Amino acid sequence: MWTVGEVVALHDETPTARSLTLKVAEWPGHIAGQHVDVRLTAPDGYSAVRSYSIASAPNTEGQIEITVDRLPNGEVSPYLTQQVAVGDPLEIRGPIGGWFIWRTSQTEPVQLIAGGSGIVPLMAMIRSHEEAKSRVPFRLLYSAREPGAVFYRQELTMLADAKKSVDVRYAFTRVAPKGWPGTPRRIDGALVAEATWPAADMATFYVCGPTSFVESLASYLRINGNSPDRIKTERFGETGSSQ
Repeated sequence: MWTVGEVVALHDETPTARSLTLKVAEWPGHIAGQHVDVRLTAPDGYSAVRSYSIASAPNTEGQIEITVDRLPNGEVSPYLTQQVAVGDPLEIRGPIGGWFIWRTSQTEPVQLIAGGSGIVPLMAMIRSHEEAKSRVPFRLLYSAREPGAVFYRQELTMLADAKKSVDVRYAFTRVAPKGWPGTPRRIDGALVAEATWPAADMATFYVCGPTSFVESLASYLRINGNSPDRIKTERFGETGSSQ
């Protein structure tokens, strides 16, 4: 069923991405990794629906956060990243999804792998892990074009360096920060073998990003001996989640 959420906070993550916090009356709660549908309706009655992953950890306050990356020719993302204001209503439906989720009751090591805005549902898992004070080992391998394109960069740095709750490793594909060891590179089989849990640890893998990225990473993980049923994937696009 559709309901209405009120925009209560806005935060720019990158020059093209914005996080929106919504207050939703009678929100049923969600599990880290789920998403919501957002519907915009024009005065002439035309409507467009897009799915966005929830970036916030589960809570009882009736608030959720989504992060939207603007696509130049998008129907919905330009409005959400450039025009929507605090106090505006947004029609939403959810939470949706039961496969690409992480529950705090899980005890096996977790490997998160993100390509671009595919970090959004993984951030919900990281935040859920942090709020639950879970001792489950968490690793994140995050591919981004350049440092300015990294979502939640300050928060990830704090969690990785100060609280030691998640091990974070970046792969910059176009421009690396000053002093970065090596050169810009895409995530390949060698990096996956080096930076992710070995198959013997029986970790669960969550991979999110563009279709080609997800397919390549899933293949590398299988080559490394990981069971396909431990590799959970989610793809995104203008009509998919995490855009």
